[in-house]
Amino acid sequence: MTLACVRPIPLIDPAPPRGPVHRLAGGWVRFSHVERLRRGAAPEIVAASDLPEAALARLTAPRAPLAGLTLDAPRLMGILNVTPDSFSDGGRHAGAGALDHARAMLAEGADLIDIGGESTRPGAPELPAAEEIARIAPVIAALRAAGVTAPLSLDTRKSAVATAGLAAGADILNDVSGLRFDPDLARVAAETGAPLIVMHSLGTPETMQGLAAAAYDDVLLDVFDGLAAAVAQAEAAGVDRSRILVDPGIGFGKTLDQNLALIRRVGLFHALGCAVLLGVSRKGMIGTLSGETKADRRGPGSAAIGLWAVQQGIQVLRVHDMGIHRQALDLWQAVAAPAPPETEE
Repeated sequence: MTLACVRPIPLIDPAPPRGPVHRLAGGWVRFSHVERLRRGAAPEIVAASDLPEAALARLTAPRAPLAGLTLDAPRLMGILNVTPDSFSDGGRHAGAGALDHARAMLAEGADLIDIGGESTRPGAPELPAAEEIARIAPVIAALRAAGVTAPLSLDTRKSAVATAGLAAGADILNDVSGLRFDPDLARVAAETGAPLIVMHSLGTPETMQGLAAAAYDDVLLDVFDGLAAAVAQAEAAGVDRSRILVDPGIGFGKTLDQNLALIRRVGLFHALGCAVLLGVSRKGMIGTLSGETKADRRGPGSAAIGLWAVQQGIQVLRVHDMGIHRQALDLWQAVAAPAPPETEE
């Protein structure tokens, strides 16, 4: 079945609107209208209540908890790179520093931790699975042995690494290739019951940026269709849609203008009926727009885009600078999160 490409238009004013109002994905965003996007046609604003029942249900149905975390409030995923060549931290958290950094992020308000052993920065070469396992499995096991109970996500493209990471104590699989690199990773998620994050990307980290300029006819709809195909692939392998999250893959085979187009209308991806994760933290586009050349000084710009995404109902933000993001999110929630209106449906 073809999914309707409709983007909920958030109601951000605290005054209750007139007429039927709907709650997006059982969360904090209200909407009464959507923007319908179609190839070869201008965007069209329509009342949400006029949508087909199935399309409206995909937008409003509450998203299932993620490894025990409810998604009726925004969640912060802390990034723990245990690679020696990370673009953002220069490998500072590989080895013995990983446990301390994970604890620090949790103390600053992380809801879950995402652990990666293979760099996916533009131009990064592929890492053998055995070497990747040797990086991530001891860290995951050490976190569990130290009493860390927060959900742990494993950032990997490889089914063998996924199997080893889950055995060591990880809960969630995060595949930046969207099942293109190793389709068997979906089987691992199906057999273990692990939630699965599928991200849109092009090619491999070594080649993706060279493909970006000519890759898309319509970046919004092309990425939407790519994620829809990845979700269908995961479902065919036995992963229930309720356990799938989608990520539009900012910076992975996209130009600056393409990234901005995706961020401006990131709410479109709710129409897939899955929770949505967004990772923009410290990325090159933030440096380009802000003029900040040092990745580890891009926290404020990352948080600004994160708040925009949360306002669009994005359930999970993947971030480096946890203290900055937690403070920004707490203040946003105090000021902007609305109470349910009496007219809500």
